[in-house]
Amino acid sequence: MKDSINPVPQPLAAKPSFTDKKFLTTMIFVTSLFMLWGVAITMGDVLNKHFQHVLSLSRTQSAFVQFAIFGAYFVMGIPAGLFMKRFGYKNGVLLGLSLFAIGAFLFVPAANTASFGFFGVALFILGCGLSTLETVAHPFVASLGDQRTSDQRVNFAQSFNALGAILGPAIGSYFLLSHNVAGSTDLTSVKMLYLVIGSVIALIAIAFSFVKVPPLTDPHAVVANGDAVNVDLAPGKKLFEHVHFRWAVAAQFFNVAAQSGTWAFFINYGHEQMGFSEATAGTYLVLFMAIMLVGRFIGTFLMRIIAPPTLLAGFALANIVMCIIVAQGWGWPSFIALLAINFFFSIMFPTIFSLGIKNLGKHTQQASSFISMGVVGGALFPLIMGKVADNVGIAHAYYLPIVCYLVIFAFGAKFYKVKH
Repeated sequence: MKDSINPVPQPLAAKPSFTDKKFLTTMIFVTSLFMLWGVAITMGDVLNKHFQHVLSLSRTQSAFVQFAIFGAYFVMGIPAGLFMKRFGYKNGVLLGLSLFAIGAFLFVPAANTASFGFFGVALFILGCGLSTLETVAHPFVASLGDQRTSDQRVNFAQSFNALGAILGPAIGSYFLLSHNVAGSTDLTSVKMLYLVIGSVIALIAIAFSFVKVPPLTDPHAVVANGDAVNVDLAPGKKLFEHVHFRWAVAAQFFNVAAQSGTWAFFINYGHEQMGFSEATAGTYLVLFMAIMLVGRFIGTFLMRIIAPPTLLAGFALANIVMCIIVAQGWGWPSFIALLAINFFFSIMFPTIFSLGIKNLGKHTQQASSFISMGVVGGALFPLIMGKVADNVGIAHAYYLPIVCYLVIFAFGAKFYKVKH
């Protein structure tokens, strides 16, 4: 059954609340989804390195882990949006969790056959689940309260995505990297880990099926004094005629491209440039993700005093500087700059997403699908970075994300503006 939407205009409050009491249970469940796909995506970065050893893959070949996951975002983006529009947010969440669990369970036969191609299929189905959850969860959490505080809710929920990004490499490094034996082709740890993950996701899906979602805030409503929050100010325009939306799709494409490439080869950088063991590099990946969590909370606070697009542009410039330092291979200064990238990256995904769906009215859900599809950048960029790393070294591969951050800077500095 489709979620019910409250069409009654909301009275203007001097200080709009973060959310309402009636939404708390739903908010907790939806926020947990952000954590779950954070675990799954960052565990893929550990799988990338693990498969290099166990399946004797090059860095370019192992980058197909990210290709399978993020490629699913491109394929599933529009179907997930259409499903959400037809059957509602709750059923969209249940679909995403179901695909997530099925993909995880398919790791068992993939490990039994020791087939990287089979793992690719499992990762693709798992990625379809993540794409569905991400497409649904952003507008879902935005609708759980006053639309003037939707940016804060999305960034708050994304903070738990960062928590999941900490747990992912911590779990993956412990079960997959810390017990590595040279020359081993044993995939038992991969099989057992994803069997547990699939079981947990299935249980969460069953629990969420019993949650009653209250009538949601209508994102197209006009508040009592005529203050339109997410009303399409140019109702005659088609979705792709909105310039800020087109730029949001492009910015998200390059944002996730930079993220996936940086994350995919973090362990390689620590091992090759810093001389860390792979397990130690995996431990630093946990710190790397913790820094992003700190950045999310600090970024959410800073948005109270700095306009979100201004903060986005500033953080993009900072990451350009960080990438230049990382590419020099200066030892600890470069490694600290690599860690800092995640701090400045922290607010980018949710901020681009929320700016991209501003004032789109009836196009909001469709726009959410296309912005989620922009995540396909994460499927392509690690392949390019892997090729560069194989030919000229891992450090110089970090010049490539600079192009991505230039696009994000342009969006935050100018092209985020809604034009009537």
